[in-house]
Amino acid sequence: MRRTYRILAAMSAFAVIAAAGFGLALTGVLGVPSTKAGSADIDIAGPFTLVDDTGAPVSDAALKGKPTVMYFGYTFCPEVCPTTLTNLAHWMQMLGRDADKLNYVFVTIDPERDTPEVMHAYVSAFDARIRGFTGTPEQIAKIAREYRVYYKRIPTTDGGYVMDHSAALFLMDPNEKFVGLITYEEADASAVAKLKRLAALAPGS
Repeated sequence: MRRTYRILAAMSAFAVIAAAGFGLALTGVLGVPSTKAGSADIDIAGPFTLVDDTGAPVSDAALKGKPTVMYFGYTFCPEVCPTTLTNLAHWMQMLGRDADKLNYVFVTIDPERDTPEVMHAYVSAFDARIRGFTGTPEQIAKIAREYRVYYKRIPTTDGGYVMDHSAALFLMDPNEKFVGLITYEEADASAVAKLKRLAALAPGS
């Protein structure tokens, strides 16, 4: 039931994007039709200032120069996040040497619990190349707005809470322009094909 709700929530969030005029008109570079050749023309992403999983300040400038795979979730997530990061680590292995051409970022939408130390232990369990970003609630709210990410805190009967959130991987070119998505539990062949095309955008490829 919870899993179905999350998937529906993610679908609803991206439906809102389309209704707002952003759509999912993705670039041909990822094999998806575009409204304009060579340009996604979708206002997703923007400047941010956060903290990485070593405790060091980090901004959007740190990602420029390499394509980026970015995911928004939280370490206490019972199913969607560990499934997604397990899949991502598997796809990285399937990419071989091309995997090193990409940045991989996991941004928490639960900064209250996801400290840099917690983030580091979590992301490194999947692959050492995945970086964890956290920050203040205000900083997280800002980057979520920039990426049009849905998230909502839901109280539980035991006094705790869980987070509902969008469940797609954002694919960004070396200039941090949005070029596509990998959806939750997308087939290996499709996901790896998209990542290969993303890696081909890396300088020197």
